Amino acid sequence: MRSDRGEEGGFTLIEIMVALAVFSLAALALVRLESATIRGATTLDDTLVGNMVARTIAVEAITEARAPALGTAAGVETSGGRSWRWRRVVRPTGNAEVVRVDVAVANARGQVVGTATAIRPPDVPVVAAVPAPSPTPSR
Repeated sequence: MRSDRGEEGGFTLIEIMVALAVFSLAALALVRLESATIRGATTLDDTLVGNMVARTIAVEAITEARAPALGTAAGVETSGGRSWRWRRVVRPTGNAEVVRVDVAVANARGQVVGTATAIRPPDVPVVAAVPAPSPTPSR
């Protein structure tokens, strides 16, 4: 018996279904990859801003006119349009005049995303600024 199809070529239904299944698996893998990329970018953003906030708190502690009190302090800082909870621990070192400042910053979910450590040197006397002499008019 002869087939009415003759010599015409084409894809069978099975071949088309296999091709669609392969395409679906590839598309699913791309969607998962995109999701992982977005999640990674969010984590990177949290870490970057968290470390910036931690450094800011540490620098404020070591540049104040008076050394911070020993112990723990906590607060909230706003940066990048978000609130960050920070915790600062000031500890003594082997030198009574030098303190160590450790700062940890947590995101809204409570995960620590940034840390900084600074050493505050002994207090240096503040020198009053002397005004510059006024220029003399030239003739």
